[in-house]
Amino acid sequence: MYNNLLIPIAEDHGTETDRVLAIAAALQGDGAAVTLLHVIEEIPQMALVHIPPEVLERSRTDAHDMLAGVAARFDGAPRTALQGGHGGRSIVDYAETHGIDCIVMRSHRPEFQDVFFGSTAAHVVRHAPCSVHVLR
Repeated sequence: MYNNLLIPIAEDHGTETDRVLAIAAALQGDGAAVTLLHVIEEIPQMALVHIPPEVLERSRTDAHDMLAGVAARFDGAPRTALQGGHGGRSIVDYAETHGIDCIVMRSHRPEFQDVFFGSTAAHVVRHAPCSVHVLR
């Protein structure tokens, strides 16, 4: 059993999120800390100047509300965290700096572009400092 779990949450995972939460619940030890993390992909600087600040703030508020909704479905009181950056790198960095011993995440079916660029789950599996359980 694991003592410090990280569950990356993406808005497009829909009902699959409940399956990931169930797996994490089965893997957690007594008194385990659970963190739900959502990574907000960084917007290139040249595009950022064209986006009104209220749109960016609304996006952050929506992400926070989404995490709160997922947290309410998890048995226990998971922490929530928002992080900006590249999805895979941000998840690995968070795991390294917070002593995570297990990441539980969902992966999508690989697409052609993943052959060249790699998916978020593939990056996490290759670089995480801990166990990674991937739901397909």
